[in-house]
Amino acid sequence: MTEDKPIIFIRGENISLAPLNINHVEQYTAWENDIRVRVYARNAQPMTIEQYKKEIEPKGEGAKKAIFMEIWHNSDNKAIGNCGYSNIRWFDRICLMGLQIGEPEYWGQAYATEATSLLIDYGFKELNFHKIYAYIFTPNVASWKCAEKNGLTREAILKKDVYINGKYEDTLVYSILKEDWLKSHSKII
Repeated sequence: MTEDKPIIFIRGENISLAPLNINHVEQYTAWENDIRVRVYARNAQPMTIEQYKKEIEPKGEGAKKAIFMEIWHNSDNKAIGNCGYSNIRWFDRICLMGLQIGEPEYWGQAYATEATSLLIDYGFKELNFHKIYAYIFTPNVASWKCAEKNGLTREAILKKDVYINGKYEDTLVYSILKEDWLKSHSKII
């Protein structure tokens, strides 16, 4: 993939969040089709580049129901994943958060934890969400540890809710409230 300099939307220490880039659609599609990446995203059907382009094209609808960004590795100067919100309920100020590090060589290095923190901070401080949810499957230990490191608490367990690798697994429902995030991230001046 040829890397273009991204338009940084939110700068972090090791990673930044940038708008999705149509020039990276081949890489996004590769992530969606990679069994190591897609197993917990539940992408059970193959996706073509054309299908992915349609997914990220702006829709002419009213209020956005989803907002997605690219996770950009600052020092390596490359896209390594994506993250964002779906099922946005603007009236209730609630959404579902999702994230994937699409490049396996970047797993286990706390990039998802940093991206999650940036995403939550943006959601509460700029979009004025009241509550952010995440659905995580029990075998995806790294994701529920990432959620817990960022202050999300387990609200519910949906028993045998999803079929992964030949067996039914539970879905863990995590959430965080704006007031709790702001308390834990307030700076003393």
